[in-house]
Amino acid sequence: MNTNGHGSTKLPHAPTLLSVFGVKPLRIGGTETFARELSMQLAERGWQSVLCFLSEPTAEVRQFLELPNISFEILENSTNGGRDARRNLAGIMQKHWPEILHLHYVSFLNLYSWRAHFQSAKRVFFTDHHSRPAGYVQSRAPFWKRAAARVINQPLDKVICVSNYGYDCMAGTDLLPRDRFEMIYNGVDLTRVKSEPRLATEFRERYSIPSDRAIVTQVSWIIPEKGITDFLETARLVLRQNRRVQFVLVGEGVNREQYARDADALGLGDHVTWTGMVDDPFSEGVFHAADVVCQFSRWEEVFGWMIAEAMAHGKPVIATRVGGIPELISDDVSGYLVERADTKAMSERTLKLLDDVELRSRMGRAGKETVAARFDLRQNVAKLVAAYGIS
Repeated sequence: MNTNGHGSTKLPHAPTLLSVFGVKPLRIGGTETFARELSMQLAERGWQSVLCFLSEPTAEVRQFLELPNISFEILENSTNGGRDARRNLAGIMQKHWPEILHLHYVSFLNLYSWRAHFQSAKRVFFTDHHSRPAGYVQSRAPFWKRAAARVINQPLDKVICVSNYGYDCMAGTDLLPRDRFEMIYNGVDLTRVKSEPRLATEFRERYSIPSDRAIVTQVSWIIPEKGITDFLETARLVLRQNRRVQFVLVGEGVNREQYARDADALGLGDHVTWTGMVDDPFSEGVFHAADVVCQFSRWEEVFGWMIAEAMAHGKPVIATRVGGIPELISDDVSGYLVERADTKAMSERTLKLLDDVELRSRMGRAGKETVAARFDLRQNVAKLVAAYGIS
């Protein structure tokens, strides 16, 4: 055996999968848990896993990801697919000689698949994680774009879509033959979902949330597309009728300071908590502490990872009826679906849940059952490994 210099041990002649993620691994989120589960299942089959990110993982993320068969690489400009990125990818491939290349969070129209084709990769995969703009209407792409896409992505074996909504959007463009698309849901690592009441207590203490206030939480980037203004307006409407509520926004974003000023202008005072980036929502009690979880997205979410995570923790979710979200939530069963920007309905549903402990419990149980049946990360990653053709 020989060590590759990144803390893992390279097995002689072991086949390798290179996963390129166009994201910075700053927290233990859906992408990081997916990467870990994929690597574990590859290890069970004698494969090496190379995880390539935009930057070095933080210390906590690295500790979470480090397994004997994992290597780390950095491809700073992977999202744009430009000449420098292709050249740097070629260097990474020459170092590891992967049999399979899988692209995540990069442009669909890039030349990575050709670069991989001319090197060691026998198969190339692409996952579409892309949420669409609000009101997006899927349509067949113009002829010139279809022709260009089929040339650019000719070596691409399979496009993985993470929801039926995503599948319909991608397949409907006709950029590739329909048999090149496959739907495999994202998932939640259920082994990390623990019933630990102390985490809820510690979360309240960490952010000085009074014990007599219920907690309504949204976990998302603090950007307009995530409906932050709707969350704040919902808070205003709810607090007019029930002052014993704390609204918690977990996440970071360039618009956070402006939204904080907006919250002050709405008179929300100390009833809004901004946690900033949380390294690991599971271990830090974000979902344990929440009584209700919201996702008021305005754009067409392709999946809704935070929704699935909240449901896995037995929490009722109120979310907008956009994109792939209705595939997660069964309205009036595991949560509520509301129309985009309908803050009246958002506040009414929130008040209804806050007033009825049994309703919250019943919806939470239904959500847990849904996640176990459809969004179990281990089961869904196993489907991906099968799509790779790895026995």
